[in-house]
Amino acid sequence: MRIAFIGLGNMGGPMASNLARAGYELALFDLDANKVDAVRATGAAAGNQAISSGATAAEAATGVDVVFTSLPNPKIIEAVGLSEQGILAALPKGAVWIDLSTNNLECERRILAAATSKEIAFLDAPVTGGVEGAAAGTLMVMVGGDPQVFARCKPVLEKIGNRVMHLGPHGAGYVAKISQVVLCYLNSVALSEALMLGVKGGVAPETMLGIIQDSTGASYVANRYGPAILDGSYDPGFALGLAHKDMALTLELAGSVGAELPMCEQVEAVYKKAVDKYGFDQNHLMAVKLLEEQNGTFLRST
Repeated sequence: MRIAFIGLGNMGGPMASNLARAGYELALFDLDANKVDAVRATGAAAGNQAISSGATAAEAATGVDVVFTSLPNPKIIEAVGLSEQGILAALPKGAVWIDLSTNNLECERRILAAATSKEIAFLDAPVTGGVEGAAAGTLMVMVGGDPQVFARCKPVLEKIGNRVMHLGPHGAGYVAKISQVVLCYLNSVALSEALMLGVKGGVAPETMLGIIQDSTGASYVANRYGPAILDGSYDPGFALGLAHKDMALTLELAGSVGAELPMCEQVEAVYKKAVDKYGFDQNHLMAVKLLEEQNGTFLRST
């Protein structure tokens, strides 16, 4: 199986590296050549010499059996995939495009229509599990699309995740990803408010976090991100702007399915304000800094 992998960022790079270690013939593309070199080095260390790169995404996808995309937002996904010089123009009939990105249903419908017209199969297959899961190959992969195409591609998907789930028709993977990832941002804001309440009331930050971690408020967010609030790093593993993008996609999905989500609306506004104030590329927990500044109190371990 010949594979192209387009988008080698914090998540895409480790996923592509796992495919390289597994020995697949890979063609790579990213705007940052250093990221391409990093995946190629991983493959070389594993004895895989069947790794190349393209000058464009379309060049990388030319003649492959499967192309993976791991890209930041719907606009970029469409530009890379559907333009006259995009990957759909390069893929042969019978190939499969697997999108690992977080995406919306409107973009999914346009991709599916364009792919179908060219006799190319499409699977939406977003992932969850964080950068550490991408590196370890332990992601959850949530797939929507034709079950026969899924069955054909499942062995390669199992190289990037240890829980590969077929959820239903096209779009089901995108819906599941957005529906679960929104809790990360809601929980992050809720955690910061709980910590602030305790700290303003006289409890030491590290003590308050420990109580939360051992109580009914325990969560992945408290365990994973609580320390990154208390040490002031605000977790460099994910960008603030991408977090806001996910929240915006949540509200788009809510509009598509007719769901009223007032808490999501409030949290989206928090992330938007944080992006406007601190910048797109800041660490995602910089959203907490808004609350800290509002209260004149930084949640720091002593």
